[in-house]
Amino acid sequence: MITLRPLTLSDAPLMLEWMHDQELVKDLHKDFSSMTIENCENFIKKAQNDKNNLHLAIALREANTSEGTYLGTASLKDIDTILAIAEFGIVIRRCATGKGYSIEAMKQILNKGFKDLHLRQIYWCVDFENKRALRFYDKNGYNRVNLKDYPTLYTHIVESGDYEQDKIDSYVWYIAEEQ
Repeated sequence: MITLRPLTLSDAPLMLEWMHDQELVKDLHKDFSSMTIENCENFIKKAQNDKNNLHLAIALREANTSEGTYLGTASLKDIDTILAIAEFGIVIRRCATGKGYSIEAMKQILNKGFKDLHLRQIYWCVDFENKRALRFYDKNGYNRVNLKDYPTLYTHIVESGDYEQDKIDSYVWYIAEEQ
């Protein structure tokens, strides 16, 4: 059984493992190949007190561990409490792929966003080249959207500075809305 829990410094080596897995990160929006163990530790320390982002460990609960083994990270980023929106992100170690952990972690973090953080919309994007991620989201019932049909969200994303304008328009976008 998987659970979401706060990141701990002991997660850093396994976080670095997925960051250096070229096949896993090749279609992500960031170059992770230059990351170090110190970068991972600093990210974890910052995540522990971050009010604008929620980064949680996806952990496999085992009988002999209290925290569970780190499998990846599920995030709600750029949380905007006024607009009641946030960006979703997830990454999972190669050893944990294909076992249903990603979809369970995704359901848990989306539920946390809607129920605990009172968000109305959670959005994310996928590079068109990332066929594996596109299949995953499509297979699990998440619908692709035309971001321009959501003008407030579109403006928020443009103004955030997190994405270049031409990239925004080239990504495949998804939105989960509070039911």
